[in-house]
Amino acid sequence: MTKIVTLTMNPALDIATSTDRIVPEHKLRCDQPRYDPGGGGINVARAVHSLGVDALAVFPAGGAAGEMIRHLLDEEQVDHVAVPISGFTRESLNVVERASGRQYRFILPGPEIGSADQQRCLDRLAAALPEAAYVVASGSLPLGVSDDFYSRVAALANRHGKRLVLDTSGPALKNAGDGMYLLKPSLSELESLAGHPLHSEREQDEAARQLVAQGRCDIVVVSLGARGAILASRDGTERLPAIPVSAKNAVGAGDSMLAGIVVALTRGFSLREAVRFGIAAGTAALLAAGTQLCRLSDVERLYRQAR
Repeated sequence: MTKIVTLTMNPALDIATSTDRIVPEHKLRCDQPRYDPGGGGINVARAVHSLGVDALAVFPAGGAAGEMIRHLLDEEQVDHVAVPISGFTRESLNVVERASGRQYRFILPGPEIGSADQQRCLDRLAAALPEAAYVVASGSLPLGVSDDFYSRVAALANRHGKRLVLDTSGPALKNAGDGMYLLKPSLSELESLAGHPLHSEREQDEAARQLVAQGRCDIVVVSLGARGAILASRDGTERLPAIPVSAKNAVGAGDSMLAGIVVALTRGFSLREAVRFGIAAGTAALLAAGTQLCRLSDVERLYRQAR
């Protein structure tokens, strides 16, 4: 079994474009837009597929944006199960100001998803679990979904003997429960879980170790951006460096990093090397334009460079 199954409860149709200069109250003439299927788990599935491993994306979808996401995933040949809902799937807009190179990201809220539709998403996820090597739940939770939703996903994965990888933030992360295989918080998210700022490397390492000691998960990978990542497990804590590049944009870097880690684990990499491969995948996404994700050729080249 090498299929990686992802769950995205708050998908988005990502739209990327650019304009000369962003000026208030003016009509801003933009370039032709690029459309991509988005949302944490969907991005992970797309990146997994681009890295040569089978993926299945499970997500709720409604309205024209939901249909567009399905169409785009079909074009990329990414397997997916779209659970129909009555609400309208959200859109997000990424605009680059060419004069300054600044990037502006406008994230709209998702639709309200009722309990019946939530259960249908869990049922479709459960149906996909027999063929899953790993389950990746990623992204924010939309309106109507309780903060402890990911604890239900963790319980479902554990009942089926599957390893759950979680990447979320805020109350959804705090209330995600225990028994996960891998958590991938950012430093600010780690501080939120700790309940206080983490000023030193020692404090950061200890906070990551505590998540493992408390039984929240077996592994913690803290993404530190340009400073690399912290890897914490029962074997201890280690810091892995970033790979320096000239970044074009940061959209999808975290999702690509997570995809790289899980893909490497399915290929039998050691945990340390899997995180290195994930860092390479996240770095590769920085080289892409608009809302594109990592490319296999870039990931392999950067991974060799990192080693």
